[in-house]
Amino acid sequence: MADYSLISTPPLAGTDLRFGTCRITAPADLALVSLALPLGGEDAAQKAIAKAFGTALPDIGQSAAASDGSTTLLRLGIDQGFVMFTHATPDAERVVAAKLGGAAYTTDQTDVWCALDVTGPDCRRALERICPIDLHPDAFTIGSLARTTMEHLGVIVIRTDTDSFRLLSASSSAQSFLHAVETSFANVM
Repeated sequence: MADYSLISTPPLAGTDLRFGTCRITAPADLALVSLALPLGGEDAAQKAIAKAFGTALPDIGQSAAASDGSTTLLRLGIDQGFVMFTHATPDAERVVAAKLGGAAYTTDQTDVWCALDVTGPDCRRALERICPIDLHPDAFTIGSLARTTMEHLGVIVIRTDTDSFRLLSASSSAQSFLHAVETSFANVM
């Protein structure tokens, strides 16, 4: 019998595309852990989050960097958020759960999502072709996030800087997601 060794690889690993002044890359070793605040335990969970990351869970539709800059908190709903950070090993949920000491429910979402970072002065123009939300800096400031669709795919859009966005979509449709973003950039540049 053959001896096989399986190695987990993110679906968009190695993506690094350039279109004029813009770039599309897939972040390496990105971990994503969901947070759910328990009914009746919201205050305790909020305090544990602030203590663990040096920043409060942001308002809905916003992101916040941890005090050490290594982690980003995403607020998706009243009692729901994500913890996003670079982590190479498959134990991201245990790392977050240990920091929170059981004050919030955690679930590893790393394999469920894929990510693309899009940067450059024309990236907003390319995204606006496939994204129905207003990405203008006055409406969608740095740190803003929204759930939306691009083409027919569900996406979370996060503005990370003036000319930078992080896009999260289902890993099960990663190649379709990359194709939609890549095609839009190719048509704009």
